[in-house]
Amino acid sequence: MLEEILRIDTELFLYLNNLGTSSFDGFWMFLSSKASNIIVYIAFLEFFLRRKGFKSYKIKTLDIIYIVFIVLVMILISDQSANIFKDSFQRLRPCYDELIKDSVRLVKEGCGGKHGFFSAHASNSFSLAVFFGLLFKDFSKYPIYFTLIFASLISYSRVYLGVHYPLDIIFGALFGMINGLVIYSVHERILKSFNLFNKS
Repeated sequence: MLEEILRIDTELFLYLNNLGTSSFDGFWMFLSSKASNIIVYIAFLEFFLRRKGFKSYKIKTLDIIYIVFIVLVMILISDQSANIFKDSFQRLRPCYDELIKDSVRLVKEGCGGKHGFFSAHASNSFSLAVFFGLLFKDFSKYPIYFTLIFASLISYSRVYLGVHYPLDIIFGALFGMINGLVIYSVHERILKSFNLFNKS
């Protein structure tokens, strides 16, 4: 059963990976970079902080420090958990697998670490997507859709670039969503305990 699942996963990877063309390589490389997350989420926060419903809140320096801290903790948990899974399962990245590596369209320079299950990119992206989507849910119903679509694009970029199987992405995304939900729940408890994000 497991062998059949992995076979399908490999075939799906090769199909999706080889759909790529040089015309779009730059776009997917950018999405896979840290810069894309920074630029998009800064623009996202800037947009929603200017919305009428949010202007009734008096944002203090402590609030900003708190959000940065909780996001860093969330990413740290996501990254380290991915490393633990990679060391435990030791599933080779497709670009290291001797059986298929000659068929892999490797776009990025270098293949990264030897093992790929699960994807830290997918986990980090979906952690951020769920956390920020829920953070702004009281001001609009749309943020969660935007952040999840963006996270999906980032995650797919890892298959496009040739460094992760679809299952690496799926499990990374699931872990990330759980991580984002747990951290958001902790955030909600902290808000009830401390004087953060008060209305002016």
